[in-house]
Amino acid sequence: MTIRIDVLSLFPEAVSSYADTSVLGRARERGVWELFVHDFRDAASDVHRSVDDSPYGGGAGMVLTPEPIVRTIEETPGLRRPVIALTPSGEPFTHAVATRLSQLEGFTLLCGRYEGFDQRILDTVVDEELSLGDFVLAGGELAALCVIEAVVRLVPGGLGNDQSSVEESFGDGLLEYPHYTKPATWRGLEVPEILRSGNHAVIARWRRAQALALTLSRRPDLIERRGGLSGEEQEILDELGVLETPGENG
Repeated sequence: MTIRIDVLSLFPEAVSSYADTSVLGRARERGVWELFVHDFRDAASDVHRSVDDSPYGGGAGMVLTPEPIVRTIEETPGLRRPVIALTPSGEPFTHAVATRLSQLEGFTLLCGRYEGFDQRILDTVVDEELSLGDFVLAGGELAALCVIEAVVRLVPGGLGNDQSSVEESFGDGLLEYPHYTKPATWRGLEVPEILRSGNHAVIARWRRAQALALTLSRRPDLIERRGGLSGEEQEILDELGVLETPGENG
C-alpha cells in the first residue's frame, strides 16, 4: 500500500523540496508514499489572490479566510481524510499519533500562517488538530514536514530496514540506549567492554538497562505513562545498573 499525503500551504515549494531529499526522497522513489502539495492561494477569488484579512474585534496580525482553504479541500480530487490542521492548540504530536497515521491510507495536513485560521475552517472541514509543542512557528510547513517524516519512517519500507524504526527512541515508550562505533578508544574514552564481547544476549540486556536508566533520568514521565517499571525491568536495572551514561553533551 502507498500512503498518500496531501499538504495545503502558501509555500508549497518548502514542503516539496525537502520531501525529495534523504529518507523521504528514497521512500517516495520506492513507492512507499506519495505527496500532493496544494497552494490554497490558487483558490482565491480576487485578482490579488488574497487569503487573509484583519480579525473581527481588532487585534494584531491577519487571519486566514475560510473560502480558499475550504474550496481547496472540497474540490481536490482524491484528497485524503482526516484533514489535520497544524495549530498550537492541537493534540500533542507523539510517536503514538505517528503510528496511528502510518496505518492509514493517507491524510491531509493544513499549514497555517499569520495569526492562524478563521475558526469556521476548523469547524467545517478539519477533522483534528495537532501541535508539535508549546512554541509558535511562523507557519505550519516545518511542522508538516516533521509529521510527514515521523510517519513515513513507520510505514513498511519507509526506512529500507523496518527494524530500525522498532529499535529507536519511543518505539516501546523508552528513550534509546547509547550508540558507539569505531574506534574502540577515542580521546581516552572507551566503548563499553560489554558491546565488544560478542555476546548478543548480554548486549541486548545491557541496552535495555541503559534505555531504562536514561528514560528514568531524563523522561520519568514516559515511565509513568507506561505504568511504571515491570518486575523484569527492575531486575535488569538491579543486575546491570547504570554501566555507562552519555556525557553532559551526549
